[in-house]
Amino acid sequence: REVLGIRPHVLVLNKMDLADPRRQPVSARAGLAGGPAGRRPADASSASLPLLWVSLQIVPLVAQLVGNSPRYHRAESNEYSIMVIGVPNVGKSSLINSLRRLHLKKGKATMVGGEPGITKAVLTGIQVCEKPLMYLVDTPGVLPPKLGDVETGVKLALCGAIRDHLVGEDVMADYLLYTLNKQQQFGYVQRYGLAEACDRIEPVLRRVALAQGRTQKVKVLTGTGNVNVTMLSYPAAAYEFLRDFRAGRLGRVTLD
Repeated sequence: REVLGIRPHVLVLNKMDLADPRRQPVSARAGLAGGPAGRRPADASSASLPLLWVSLQIVPLVAQLVGNSPRYHRAESNEYSIMVIGVPNVGKSSLINSLRRLHLKKGKATMVGGEPGITKAVLTGIQVCEKPLMYLVDTPGVLPPKLGDVETGVKLALCGAIRDHLVGEDVMADYLLYTLNKQQQFGYVQRYGLAEACDRIEPVLRRVALAQGRTQKVKVLTGTGNVNVTMLSYPAAAYEFLRDFRAGRLGRVTLD
């Protein structure tokens, strides 16, 4: 916050299509970060803003912010070099590719993926616009060295900012079920064919495993030797439960 407070910057809220439209984002009241309070497009807090609308606004907003900052008039070059920063797996690379595709009609220039850690180093500037000449620098996701509490870490893992195995898919699935019930988001009941909402994760994962066909073969020692027995795979079911949440198939949920 201290670094961004003295530099022109634009705050982009991505993946808003997965957020609960009934709950205002914590950051929405800030408007354009780095600009005057409340300075933002009239509908900038809407959860239904398409990526195209956001991409169209970023280039002129950046040009205006930099142009209005007197400390940046010392350079003779008219090109803009902008660094894209944020927590892991929030769509930084996708945003750069979207801007490049929109303004230059060219394909993606940086790798993207559905897990944290795809971008592993600060890359060279990627041109995303001709007029004005603008380069964006893609960077690896960053997190504080120490998180405030365990719950924050679980929330970040659910959003894909921390690799699942560092927290545990079973722990994440249990907390996700708790959150869905707390917010009365019962879409999982119909999706997995449950009779009613459930507070225990085991029956839910059992239904997920049955619905998705997630099984595993286990060797069981009997009096006549080893026998292969097909059993439900609860770890695989937990993974599918998390995937459904991240894809929005369990409803639009805001964790904070």
